[in-house]
Amino acid sequence: MTECVFCKIANGEIATNLVAESEHAVAFNDIHPAQPIHVLVVPKRHFTDIADLAAADEVVLLDLLKLGTKVADEMSTGSFRFQFNTGAEAGQTVFHAHGHITSRTPRL
Repeated sequence: MTECVFCKIANGEIATNLVAESEHAVAFNDIHPAQPIHVLVVPKRHFTDIADLAAADEVVLLDLLKLGTKVADEMSTGSFRFQFNTGAEAGQTVFHAHGHITSRTPRL
């Protein structure tokens, strides 16, 4: 996917400060945060949405979920939301699977 912004971030074509990285996923701060903590967790390979990812590759799905949970545990006081939007009607604007880690309670 040569035009996918999240593919470009995941493969290093677009520089960003990664919050965390695993074998199959990367995490980075959202450029338009909705809460004090707002991190995106994306698979390194392109999948259109979380449903596509879940159907195609359980290993990558589990890795993404574990990375997101680790990031949330490290950044928040334990209260967080891990949300996936699937489809334009649900609010998905970048059509590369990604989860939003959000929390109002950052770890101090």
